[in-house]
Amino acid sequence: MSTEIEAAPGGADIERATGDTPATPERSTTPRRTIALGTVGSVMMLLGGLGAAAGAVNDPFMSDGPISWLRFGHGKMLSTVVVYAGVVLLVWAWVRLGRLVLAGRVGTRPVVWAAVCWIAPMLLAPAMFTRDVYSYLAQGATALAGFDVYRADPTVLSSPELIENVHPFWLDQPAPYGPFFILLAKGTVWLTGPNILGGALLMRLVLVAGFGLLLWALPGLVRHLGGRLPVAAWGMLAGPLTVVHLVGGPHNDLLLIGCLAAGTLLMLDGRHVAGFALATLAVGVKASALVALPFLVWVWAGHLNSTRWRNFARACTCAVATFVVVLGSVSLLAGVDYGWIREINASAKLVNWLSMSTASGEILHSVLGIAIQVPADWVITVTRLIGQTVLLVLLIRMWWRARDGGPGAVRLAAFGLLAVSVLSPTLLPWYLSWGLVLAAGLPWKPRQLAVFVAISVFMVAPYSADGEQLLYVWGWVFLAVAASVLAAVSLVRPDPLRWSHRTFI
Repeated sequence: MSTEIEAAPGGADIERATGDTPATPERSTTPRRTIALGTVGSVMMLLGGLGAAAGAVNDPFMSDGPISWLRFGHGKMLSTVVVYAGVVLLVWAWVRLGRLVLAGRVGTRPVVWAAVCWIAPMLLAPAMFTRDVYSYLAQGATALAGFDVYRADPTVLSSPELIENVHPFWLDQPAPYGPFFILLAKGTVWLTGPNILGGALLMRLVLVAGFGLLLWALPGLVRHLGGRLPVAAWGMLAGPLTVVHLVGGPHNDLLLIGCLAAGTLLMLDGRHVAGFALATLAVGVKASALVALPFLVWVWAGHLNSTRWRNFARACTCAVATFVVVLGSVSLLAGVDYGWIREINASAKLVNWLSMSTASGEILHSVLGIAIQVPADWVITVTRLIGQTVLLVLLIRMWWRARDGGPGAVRLAAFGLLAVSVLSPTLLPWYLSWGLVLAAGLPWKPRQLAVFVAISVFMVAPYSADGEQLLYVWGWVFLAVAASVLAAVSLVRPDPLRWSHRTFI
């Protein structure tokens, strides 16, 4: 077993690692082999993705060439195995790194280097575990062509390169994204035209700006919220949700969480107008970020020095004015109206059991089916309505509890965003990043981090490398749950299978 793993303490030592004990300079090391292990995994995902991921239909490098066989038959099977082997190595390296971070043996800088090394190959990879980037480009082209992107779908385009790569589910759907993202998508298509490979690469680079904002904001959020910076960086910068989904996807949620994290930090530092403007840009990417804004109004009010309700009235007035000016300006630049509000629940047409309200409906339908025949859609609609009602009540209660402002309001905003992702009609893996980006700055106990590891690892499983849902392939789900539990236990108990104590013949 490597000396890096032997240097990490056992489970009891990790349990004694307190949330406010940073890695001291003399103890901090750079775990080169762990970083290299994750980099190899990321490179394997890149190489396997050439055949197994959601590559462009008429990719000139893969459609007709000496390695085009990787996209078909046994070649695609081999490519898929390489992708998932790469995921395993990446997760293995991430858990190893987490043990060293919890033990106080690795500081922030090595974690950031690990994240950069693991993300770099993903910048060149085909779309991993999703086809959303092609929808982004098609929606940008639709807006660029002069159509109302919130009423017209990509089928109005005359460019087959942009249409043929969009997932069938989104092909006849208007854009569900805010004006800021539509502006960026238009700019991307304006620069790259119908070049689907160039467009996907540039779009990924645009979205990685969110990673830069997150990298800048994390130290300040940790300072205000009381966590440990190496832990926050390990969880949010180097984890599978970021490397595999947000960058590998890519998904515009990366830009959302970057703007939200940076805006929240500026608010906590007392730079209210700039902070609220950045948080508004997060809403301009996806409307889900809107949930955080009322909590940030309490942060603003908490910095003023009059009575509570006068402070709230002043903060609310300034916040609304900032919101209107920023979102109005971006909408004007993008050439769109507020039609995106109609499409807020566009993803609700997707059905999967990751959402608590949808899972409840599917379970209830199965139980009712023993006695009576009821359409599944009816039952799921009812449980989703109940879930949204519960969510509304929870958000109102959390917002009211946040009225003292300060870091406490940000903590409740994180919980509110997590509640939105879990109780909304549809939960996609990358939605969890909305709340986790603020929660990353909080103090985490090792056992809480173990749960975080289990969820993060499992969230790679819902989709195949080419973006098709696998949540109802129950053998695959069972395997993913087992791997997630093993990863979680491995964080707090090195070598849980005791392989180092066995002799293999």
